[in-house]
Amino acid sequence: MLSLTVAAVVFGVVFLAELPDKTALAGLMLGTRYRASYVFAGVAAAFLVHVTLAVAAGSVLTLLPHRLVQGIVGVLFLVGAAVLLLKKDDAEEEQARKPADQSFWKVAGSGFMLILVAEFGDLTQIMTANLAARYDDPLSVALGAVLALWAVAALGILGGRTLMRYVPLRLITRIAALLMLALAGFSLYEAVA
Repeated sequence: MLSLTVAAVVFGVVFLAELPDKTALAGLMLGTRYRASYVFAGVAAAFLVHVTLAVAAGSVLTLLPHRLVQGIVGVLFLVGAAVLLLKKDDAEEEQARKPADQSFWKVAGSGFMLILVAEFGDLTQIMTANLAARYDDPLSVALGAVLALWAVAALGILGGRTLMRYVPLRLITRIAALLMLALAGFSLYEAVA
């Protein structure tokens, strides 16, 4: 059964963690060169693949004893928070080859391949697997995660420059790290309590 609460929590955590990541910059770069709807179609499809893989991996974790899973999830959230806090501020821009034409399939394919490769094994994919294991609600976690990733991609494609003028990237990263620390603390508490 779909839980809007779980989907909302996952959306918030994944959105804040992905916002300072290379996705927004890649989307911005592609969105300035090509038709935004074509770019978004490719990026959205790639994120759907990533979330499906992450939720499947997280669902496998639910087969383990509950305390062990909570301990693993807590440690992985701590690692994720550390990665965000220790990450360099100068984000790398991913470069995609410019298609010879601006057809839907060429542009969407470029966006799909860029995100598929750049985001594989990324922090938010690992975090989505953790959240799937934590909540044992694959549909709600998948919905929250994919909507968050699509929202970040849309922001990057359509308005990344404007957002970064008003909200410092460092602040967004710190908020995401604090949320992950809180989730880590809660998961570790449940593992020992």
